[in-house]
Amino acid sequence: MQHRIIVLGAGYAGTIAAGRLARRLRREDASVTLVNAEPDFVERVRMHQVAAGQDLRPRPLDKMYAGTGVTLRIAKVTAVDPDRKTVSLTDGELEYDTLVYALGSGWNSHDVPGAAEHAYEIASRPGARKLHTRLAALGPGATVLVVGGGLTGIEAVTEIAESRPDLDVALATSGELGDWLSAKGRAHLRKVAGRLGITVHENAPVTRVAPDHAELADGRTIPATVTVWTGGFAVHPIAAATTLTLAPTGQIIVDDTMRSVSHPDVYAIGDAAQAMGPGNKPLRMSCATGGPMGWQAADAIVARLTGGKLPHVPLRYFNQCISLGRREGLIQYVTADDRAVSAALTGRFAAVYKELICKGAAWFSSNPTFGLPSSRRSITQPITEMHTPAQQPARQD
Repeated sequence: MQHRIIVLGAGYAGTIAAGRLARRLRREDASVTLVNAEPDFVERVRMHQVAAGQDLRPRPLDKMYAGTGVTLRIAKVTAVDPDRKTVSLTDGELEYDTLVYALGSGWNSHDVPGAAEHAYEIASRPGARKLHTRLAALGPGATVLVVGGGLTGIEAVTEIAESRPDLDVALATSGELGDWLSAKGRAHLRKVAGRLGITVHENAPVTRVAPDHAELADGRTIPATVTVWTGGFAVHPIAAATTLTLAPTGQIIVDDTMRSVSHPDVYAIGDAAQAMGPGNKPLRMSCATGGPMGWQAADAIVARLTGGKLPHVPLRYFNQCISLGRREGLIQYVTADDRAVSAALTGRFAAVYKELICKGAAWFSSNPTFGLPSSRRSITQPITEMHTPAQQPARQD
């Protein structure tokens, strides 16, 4: 009887995990089913480009997994029951022996009044396409306000300003512009924003979004024909309805092998999981985190099933890659726990570097079995041995 592995979500983490599992386990011993709501892989880190009207290369999942042994199920997940070990879909139900939960995250309005009704989001492809349609309809001089001064907000506002120099583009951030960057990084960011004609509102938390303006905590208003909300991400709500142990963020708490601390048959990766990195700090939601988490989970599952050595590779950061339109970029080097150091790359070379990183992430997700040995391993461990409780991680006070 085959060991049934189900992977939920075909983002950066899920695509890598599914391909890696199928390539490393014998098909006679294990089946790998990948469930995704859409039939193709979405380059989420490029949604600001979609909003600006740029076409991305299609990456159909059936072509990505042709010949790998992965079974695709194009359906929306409606519920997960980790006690019954079932997954409910829009078109039926699946049973699993091992579950890899990689449903990711969406935009987070933080319950700011009017944000959900009047603002546009770019955390999803439908959202980015909707924003593109709206931007394309704007005439010269129309005002566009991007709310949120993190990586997504900075990439969105610079992309829009570069592609539509006829618009009045502004950014509202609750702190200082690029306040987590090095002095060199902050200076370059301000330089590019000035060159693109972006009005920056610092220390300006938005408390309400209206159809034609945004209100700030200090009572000021900023005119906005279009408001783009990039104020953070919220994890997929499915996990909150389960008995899985969750962090306050709604993420599934996992150990260093990406295994749930409460349900050893469940692994969680990408934005859906809270894993601890260097300094016992939670890893941030990002493509840079999701890919390595997918590798770690797949290798841990294979090791436990086949009696191999468990991977304990520390997950760490090296840099933050920020696109500032198509011609400018910023590569901020960081410590292992993601704190900026003085070194940074800027300008055209940084833009090329960021583009290579994006292409590389998409390529590895689209070629999930690259570099893996062709010989598959047999399952040797009895199922009962797989189900020992996972080790509880250190307290996260």
